[in-house]
Amino acid sequence: MSLLVVGLSHRSAPVSVLERAALSADAQIKLLQDTVAAEPAAEAAVLATCNRIELYADVDKFHAGVAELSTLLAQHSGVGLEELTPYLYVHYEDRAVHHFFSVACGLDSMVVGEGQILGQIKDALATAQELHTAGRLLNDLFQQALRVGKRAHSETGIDRAGQSLVTFGLEQLSSGAPADAWLKGKRALVIGAGSMSSLAAATLARAGVAELVVANRTFDRAERLAALLAEQYGQRPAEPDDVDVLARAVPMESVPDELTRADVVVSCTGATGLVLTADLVAEAVEGRTGAPAVERATGSGSDSVRSGLPPTSVGSEDGCPLDLSAVQGSAAQGSAVQGSAVQGASGFSVMGEAAVAGMDAATLEQHAAWVDNGTVDRREGRRTPEIDTDAVAALAAAAATLGRVPERRRPEPVAEVPRPLPVLSLLDLAMPRDIDAAVHRLLGVRLVDIESLAEASADAPMAADVDQVRRIVSDEVAAFDAAQRAAHITPTVVALRAMAADVVASEIARLDGRLPGLDDKQRGEITQTVRRVVDKLLHAPTVRVKQLAAEPGGAGYADALRTLFDLDAETVAAVSRADDDSRDHNSAALGGLDFGRENFDSNNFESAENRGRA
Repeated sequence: MSLLVVGLSHRSAPVSVLERAALSADAQIKLLQDTVAAEPAAEAAVLATCNRIELYADVDKFHAGVAELSTLLAQHSGVGLEELTPYLYVHYEDRAVHHFFSVACGLDSMVVGEGQILGQIKDALATAQELHTAGRLLNDLFQQALRVGKRAHSETGIDRAGQSLVTFGLEQLSSGAPADAWLKGKRALVIGAGSMSSLAAATLARAGVAELVVANRTFDRAERLAALLAEQYGQRPAEPDDVDVLARAVPMESVPDELTRADVVVSCTGATGLVLTADLVAEAVEGRTGAPAVERATGSGSDSVRSGLPPTSVGSEDGCPLDLSAVQGSAAQGSAVQGSAVQGASGFSVMGEAAVAGMDAATLEQHAAWVDNGTVDRREGRRTPEIDTDAVAALAAAAATLGRVPERRRPEPVAEVPRPLPVLSLLDLAMPRDIDAAVHRLLGVRLVDIESLAEASADAPMAADVDQVRRIVSDEVAAFDAAQRAAHITPTVVALRAMAADVVASEIARLDGRLPGLDDKQRGEITQTVRRVVDKLLHAPTVRVKQLAAEPGGAGYADALRTLFDLDAETVAAVSRADDDSRDHNSAALGGLDFGRENFDSNNFESAENRGRA
C-alpha cells in the first residue's frame, strides 16, 4: 500500500472553482466513507480549508487510485470531473509526504508561515479517526505532520514570514495601517462560531475592539463563544495596555440590525448561499449614515479634465498643407497626444500624431517641409521646440511603406474621484463566500474576501527562514520514509521471534517428559539457557534486517525473512492487525489527538521484539 493525495488549492485553481468545490461537513463524511469503500483505498482522510481541498488515501494501485479519488472528489464537490481535472494535483509516496509536511509548516498556505493549518490538520485527523477511516499509515502521517509543523514554528522564525489568514485579512482592511491600532475602539460583528470565526473573534478582542457581537445559526454556540471572550477579555483592565471588551451573542435574525452598528464585520460560516447580500449591506449603510448607499461611479471623469487643460496650439496655420477641418474634427474626437489638445475651433498642434494620422507619403513630406521652417508661439513670444526632422522622415518612410501613418493615441488623463472613508469594513473568509461580491461597488463599504487575499498574498515577501523550514521538511520526510520502511518488517520480526518462542516452549516441554526428575531450579536454568541461545542466534540477523529495511529498496527483506524461516503469512498478517488495533486504541484513549514522541516510538522494533519474547 502507498500514500496518494489528490486535491486542489489556491495555487492550482481560481477562487471561483474553489468556491464551487467547497465541501460541507456532511459531504466530507460521505466522501471519506465512499473512499474507503472503493477498491483501491484502505484508508482515507480529508483536509478541507478555505483555500484547499485534499483527499489522502492509502492505495494499492496508483492509476486506479488517482481515477477513483478524482471521481469521488468531483462527485461530492458537485463540480464536473472534466471541469475539475485541469485544477487537480496528484502526489504519490515520498512526494505526497513532502507535500503534506510542507502544508503543515505553512509553506503552502496563502499566507506563508501561518500556524492555523495545524488546527485544521488536527480536526481532519480526529474526523478520520472517529469514522475509522484512518489506519496505521494515515495516523502516523498526520501525527508526524503535526510534530513537523510545531518543530518548524519553534526552531525557525517562520512566524515572522506570515500570520493567520484572519490577521492578514484585517491588515488588508486597514489599508496598510497597523491592524491593532486601526481596530482599537471599533464595534465588531463576527458571523459564525466555528474554528475560523473563533480565531477571528479572539484576534479582534486582543486588538481591543470596544464591542464584539457573535452571531450564529446555532445560538448556543454563539453564546458559548461570547462567554469565553467575555471571560478572557471582558474584565476591567488592570494595566493601561489591557483590553476591556464587551462580548455578547445574538441570533442570526439580528444580523441586519447589528450591521447598522458595526464598524467591522468578519464572516465565516458553512452556509452554501450568501449570508450578506448587496441589498442588505446597502440598507445597513443607509441606516448608519442616513443617506442611500449609491454605487461608485464607473466614469473616468475625462471630460472635466480635458476642459481644464491649457491651450497647446503652436501658432499660425497659414500655409499648412493639411485639411484643417478634417484634422480638427478627428482631433476633437480623440485625445490630447504628446501634450497637444484641441483649443476652440482653430487651434491644433502641428507636432501631434493626430495631425498626421492617415496622411499619405506625399502630403506628409509637404507637411514636414512646412514644419521645418519653424513656427512661433505668439502668445508669450516663445519659440516652439526644435522639430526632429529625422523623426518626421522616419514617419514619411513608414507612410510610404504602409500607405498611411498608423494612428496611435495615449489614454486621456483620468480624474481621481474622491471616495469617502468606509463606514463598514467587511472580511469574508468563507468558502463558498458569505458576502455578495457586488458590495464592493457601494460607497462607504470596503470588502476583502478570499480572492482579494490571494492577489495580495502573491506579492507578500518571503522570510529567510523559509529555506530553513524546507530543510526541516526534507529531513523529516527522509526520517518518516525510513520509519515506514522499517515498520513494514516489524510484523515479520515479531512473527519470527514468536515462532522461536514456540520452539523453545516445545523443546522444554519435551525435556520435561524425558527428565521428569528435574526440580524447578534446574528446569528454570535449562529454560533460560535455551532462550538465551535462541536470542543470540536471532539478534544479529534481526538487527541487521531492520537496518537494511530502513534503507531505500529495503522492502524485499521482509519477504526474504519469511521465506528463509518459512514463516506463515497469516501469522505475520495477524501480528500486523494486532499492531494496528493497538494504535487505534491508544489514539482513541487520547481523544484521537496523540502527538507525543513517546507513543510514536513505542512501536519501534525493540518494543516489537520484546512483545515477541513475552
